[in-house]
Amino acid sequence: MGEYILTCSSTADLSKEHFKKRQIPVVNFHYELDGVSYPDDMGESVSPEELFRRMSEGADTKTSQVTVGEYIGFFEPFLQEGKDILHISFSSGLSGSYNSAMIAREELLEKYPDRKLYVVDSLGASSGYGLIMETLADKRDEGADIDSLRSWIEEHKLNMHHWFFSTDLTFYIRGGRVSKTAGFVGKVLNICPLLNVDHEGHLIPREKIRGKSRVIKRTVEMMEQHAEGGLDYSGKCFICHSVSMEDARKLADLVESKFTRLNGKVEIYPIGATIGSHTGPGTVSLFFWGDKRGE
Repeated sequence: MGEYILTCSSTADLSKEHFKKRQIPVVNFHYELDGVSYPDDMGESVSPEELFRRMSEGADTKTSQVTVGEYIGFFEPFLQEGKDILHISFSSGLSGSYNSAMIAREELLEKYPDRKLYVVDSLGASSGYGLIMETLADKRDEGADIDSLRSWIEEHKLNMHHWFFSTDLTFYIRGGRVSKTAGFVGKVLNICPLLNVDHEGHLIPREKIRGKSRVIKRTVEMMEQHAEGGLDYSGKCFICHSVSMEDARKLADLVESKFTRLNGKVEIYPIGATIGSHTGPGTVSLFFWGDKRGE
């Protein structure tokens, strides 16, 4: 795995097989489903289908971040092996996990003063965070050292775009991201909100769009406006979804038809349990590299 280790958390929402293939160790968040605690282990303990079915049937969900002690237990074996670590954290705008990782870092560097342990706030989430990790793994494999890789992601992390839409407002209402009144009207009028992640890593509602086909089209228009190179975008593109594969496939097909220079096909992943506990079923998200994100 080279002279340093590239790590992240399970909220990067790729598959366990993908992280293993790319040699990216992952530390797991946690969640509760009707009072039973599980690791967010990319669907191994509870499949996405079961999770979202039970949520739709009224199951209660709670999530918890990685603790300082868990971070220490995760990082220390690599340091003991003489490895340096570049850890990319889940957005500080959505979780306190970054702060926990920083506290663990300070404690460990007192014990291992000759090692490097960098923690970078991704300001990203879900498979957008995953696409950041994918790109960093590419650069690592091309020979980038830990310091140049850390500098690159600090400079470019706001170039990762996250665009989300949902066809089911139930859990956005429950979590307070959509008011009860707006949610009721939205359901009656078949409103699908379009959201993105801003420059501080927060999830922000942007537009209210009526109908699934229109919001899929509008999501691709956002990629046309913001992608690096516009329609000539030649980077990778990821999509994730919460048991909405048909909508995710429609979005991917439209992206592939418009962006003919993509680096490979659009890759589609399930939304993980931590993020899915807040979105519920019906969410589809698009991720790509583009211009700097703003407010």
